[in-house]
Amino acid sequence: MGSLTAMNSNSRMDAVQSPLIPVIGEMIHQNPGTISLGQGVVSYPPPQQAIDCIQEFLSNPANHKYQAVEGIPLLTEAIKHKLDQENNIVINEDNCIFVTAGSNMAFLNSLLAITSAGDEIILNTPYYFNHEMAITMANCQPILVATDADYQLETDKILQAITDKTKAVVTISPNNPTGVVYSVESLAKVNHICRQKGIYHISDEAYEYFTYNNIKHISPASFINSEKHTISLFSLSKAYGFASWRIGYMVIPQHLLMAVKKVQDTNLICPPVISQYAALGALQTGISYCQKHLPDITFVREQFLQKLSSISDICTVAETAGAFYFFLKIETKISDFELVESLIKNYQVAVIPGSTFGMNNGCYLRVAYGALKPETALEAIKRLVRGLREIISNY
Repeated sequence: MGSLTAMNSNSRMDAVQSPLIPVIGEMIHQNPGTISLGQGVVSYPPPQQAIDCIQEFLSNPANHKYQAVEGIPLLTEAIKHKLDQENNIVINEDNCIFVTAGSNMAFLNSLLAITSAGDEIILNTPYYFNHEMAITMANCQPILVATDADYQLETDKILQAITDKTKAVVTISPNNPTGVVYSVESLAKVNHICRQKGIYHISDEAYEYFTYNNIKHISPASFINSEKHTISLFSLSKAYGFASWRIGYMVIPQHLLMAVKKVQDTNLICPPVISQYAALGALQTGISYCQKHLPDITFVREQFLQKLSSISDICTVAETAGAFYFFLKIETKISDFELVESLIKNYQVAVIPGSTFGMNNGCYLRVAYGALKPETALEAIKRLVRGLREIISNY
């Protein structure tokens, strides 16, 4: 038994941070009545057309067998049309579509396709924690580049961080965890830097439909001469209330197709075909399905901003225009995890500590406001504001 314990204690997973959302989930479970502002999902269900397409899946017995590694043709054709109409991304001989079991899988597919052990991937902080975890799992090194005070990209710092081991720069816009939407100028500059340096630009666009104040989402793969070095990641989880169905897709350079096929065939074989049919129905419903739910999310967003402004002396909220997150900087010497724990136990409201996203210098909290109906969300923000005020004043 002793030797087995010693054998198991030296795993690559030892270097990977533990996902904190399940930890917070257990704390919520232990404190009944807690309202969660933690997990990034929406409150609405999938469109009926997605559910109806499952009957089409069931009508063909061949659908119970393995299908194409890169996705069923019906879905890839629908994605091609969506990319052309909404993202200004044209699929041609230099790029291609690849369906995945969510965009987290798409990111890991990308890493395994483009890197060798010891390579470097540039992340902008605060980063999305699953990206940092995947890079470490792939035996690569995350290189962290700070954003500015408003969490916008510092392109000069990104350029300075590139070495001969760099394989990619990752951008997330609209951003998780900050809610920032990057400007077309900064995304174009990053994309140009990557082309000049012979590295990839990995663009995570899971929140593409969630923008406010007339700000528009931009896909870097729409830029001229971007096809051969841009990897775009998309998800149906958010916009179509599809989180558990696990369907996303990638647009990748054509020269990466065989490498990505090797990764996905080994790990998954093919994305769940029943979910692909549901995704087809969702895409046929289209962007209007998400847009009809945006007014409720926008209302909650505005109410949160108003309530948070009442504690502006202890809480800084950066100007953002996307996703459904706020990233709060709290003026306190209390650790972020201690603050989260106190909010759950004493005020029955849950948020995510900023250290999960790589922000270890100060106290930061991520607040997710997309998962709750307005009346529940408003109760949650009241609890959060009261809790922050009382905890910090009593510290």
